[in-house]
Amino acid sequence: MSLPKITFEGRLTADPELRFTPSGKAVANFTIASNDRRKNDAGEWEDGPTCFIRCSIWDKAAENAAESLLKGMLVHAEGKLGQREYEKDGQKVTTYEAVLWWVAPSIKWGTARFSKTERAATAGSAPDPWQTPAGQDDEPPF
Repeated sequence: MSLPKITFEGRLTADPELRFTPSGKAVANFTIASNDRRKNDAGEWEDGPTCFIRCSIWDKAAENAAESLLKGMLVHAEGKLGQREYEKDGQKVTTYEAVLWWVAPSIKWGTARFSKTERAATAGSAPDPWQTPAGQDDEPPF
């Protein structure tokens, strides 16, 4: 069974944190806050509860996210939703995280400019986009 796909919109709670695994693979981590907005019985808009979704994005997309996205930006994101369990102070804790395939600034309330990044060329041939990356320990957690 595959993990559930998730597509959502929200605001970044902080700038993305870019880091690199020991083998050099890039990963950016950030949190997106999202909530419903609806009219109450008096016809006035009110915000529903906020859902904070911890996210990660890998490889070149991680580098692009860290360079392009800032705290407070409204973004659209898509990926897979995963569950992680661990123990803290003797209690079992379950968290949900999204490993994103893509994330992009929303143009609902502002503008964005796209700039294509250059690919690193290998000697005499284009990189194989379907090649399995080395270092399986560097893969997303789910």
